[in-house]
Amino acid sequence: MNTELLEALNILEHEKNISKETLLEAIEQSLLQACKNHFGKADNVKVHINPETCEFGVYAEKKVVEQVEDPVLEISLSNARMIDSTYNIDDIVNIKIESKEFGRIATQNAKNVILQKIREEERKVLYNEYFQQERDVITGIVQRYLGRNISINLGKADGILNENEQVKGEVFRPTERIKVYVLEVKDSPKGPKILVSRTHPEMVKRLFESEVTEVKEGIVEIKSIAREAGSRTKISVWSNDPDVDAVGACVGMNGSRVNTVVEELRGEKIDIINWDENPAFLIENALSPAKVISVMADPDERTAKVVVPDYQLSLAIGKEGQNARLAARLTGYKIDIKSETQAREAGDFDYFEDDYDEEYNEFSENEENDMLTVEETDNIEGLEYEYEEGYEEDTDA
Repeated sequence: MNTELLEALNILEHEKNISKETLLEAIEQSLLQACKNHFGKADNVKVHINPETCEFGVYAEKKVVEQVEDPVLEISLSNARMIDSTYNIDDIVNIKIESKEFGRIATQNAKNVILQKIREEERKVLYNEYFQQERDVITGIVQRYLGRNISINLGKADGILNENEQVKGEVFRPTERIKVYVLEVKDSPKGPKILVSRTHPEMVKRLFESEVTEVKEGIVEIKSIAREAGSRTKISVWSNDPDVDAVGACVGMNGSRVNTVVEELRGEKIDIINWDENPAFLIENALSPAKVISVMADPDERTAKVVVPDYQLSLAIGKEGQNARLAARLTGYKIDIKSETQAREAGDFDYFEDDYDEEYNEFSENEENDMLTVEETDNIEGLEYEYEEGYEEDTDA
């Protein structure tokens, strides 16, 4: 038993996560390369390695001939019968090659082949490890700034947080631990190139999966996400269990679960709404915290007209249009928001009564135009916000 080689392979397998079979294959290739460098060719050379004991032997297959023309490939009948008297012409003789016969250069080349194979396998193992974590959130340690980019230590490899994937206003100190979303893992000669993000909407989903058991187990689904990183995020949730409140599960007792996510996102506001198959109800929920009088949605055109009370208009639109913009991205609808007064003047809201409760009951029964009624809003010109492709996330990912 070759105990030294066996011990070395076991150590490499444990420390570098490279299988013993791969290492034995590298040794075999290195021995073949050494034979080729020493003899000029290695087409007839066979290497036999016992994976259990690591005992190995190198043999040259030579054909028995009357007259030897190529000593590397052939052996004379007389010499063959010195090994075994039963050999005849055209038989194949296995001649053992001692590794000590190899010259210094051939031995060095064989060593380089093994080291190169180990390096390649290390890169491959690292790539596969991080490729499996693509589209997931992992914790890293801030190393240093590379211009406007940031190098993040992810354990066995480094990731790059590019400037356009950083949240505006976020500043990190070296050695600080942060969570990042793995955007892409590329293979390269120097090891895996890992691109990470702090702005991707999917990062919010992954954080909720880690904090909310119901989301991780699939009881509560995150249907869509709309995010303006560093400022506000809206997510729509749905419960597959009638006994589980989707919004309540995500918020947690006294807001414990959502506050953990908010803290990781450095104070970014998160609105959690109930998803609904009825687009009118969904749009009403998406515009919260603003109150809505009515929503008329066209599923075919993916458009919706929304009427809000005069004093709620500014709240529905949000600062610099943020609330309406996020609602449009979340629902996938082009939303036209008008105040009650503007809707009356435009003739879009001819049917209106002061009693909002009676109106709500009457309109909610009108399935033909998906009109629904609620209450309240502010005084600003009606604005229109359109869904932008790419912001609604694929919840099957």
